[in-house]
Amino acid sequence: MTTAPAPVAPLARIVRGTGPGLLLAHGAGGSAHDNWGPLLDDLAARRTVVAPDYPGSGDSPDEPGARHSLDELADRLVAAADDAGLAGFDLAGYSLGAAVAVRIATRHPGRVRSLLLLAGVAGGSQRFRLLADQAIALTGHPALWADHTVAVGFGRSWVEELPADRLAGLRAALAAGPVPAGFRWQFELAARADVRAELARVTVPTLVVSTTEDGLVSPEQHRALARGIPGARLAELTSGHLPMVERLPELRDLVTGFLANPAGPAGPAGPAAG
Repeated sequence: MTTAPAPVAPLARIVRGTGPGLLLAHGAGGSAHDNWGPLLDDLAARRTVVAPDYPGSGDSPDEPGARHSLDELADRLVAAADDAGLAGFDLAGYSLGAAVAVRIATRHPGRVRSLLLLAGVAGGSQRFRLLADQAIALTGHPALWADHTVAVGFGRSWVEELPADRLAGLRAALAAGPVPAGFRWQFELAARADVRAELARVTVPTLVVSTTEDGLVSPEQHRALARGIPGARLAELTSGHLPMVERLPELRDLVTGFLANPAGPAGPAGPAAG
């Protein structure tokens, strides 16, 4: 006799605004507020935004012993959209969330109207696996973890232009900040996630935003997403892996422009051949 899977608690989520639905998937080691917070006011002005926290991030408690997967996260994010009354939705995913978003688009194809993938993981990168392992190993060494995050997570141009006092403050803030309880499993999942084989099955209008100075998830990963999805467009931002910190106005224009007209041009940052 097959044992039914144990029920899981609903994910905590931010729900804001009115209008057509927009579901947001955050990145590994982040949260809905950390990754999407700077854009929420603009998005909620015209959308019903649903932004869940993965287990061990934001307001969702960790689930020790659970073996999380892209399928599971995809289904739990769609359940959060169901709870908010969204029959269909546009979908945006950042970093690991881009792989989750692709899985939602192929696992729940009738629900997704359009897809935006930001600094996304496609899969198959040995370099990214090494960096993910390094990030996990350094979480017990706050100062080293902070320096690794600055060097890998932020863009070269942005870091080089920071005044010395701001750089010192950023390093101190990162070293002092708590690491989310779900950091390890989220980075482990990001390192093994691979959605390349399913990209051809994505049929909705798609914009891939590549952060061209990304030292964590390389631009080649972003380009792989754009190449694999039929008709996808690629836009580039001169940024590291955290464009919501480095290039917020340009990112805001790209995201809101695409959501306003998914079939139109990529937006103010301009399209790039994919």
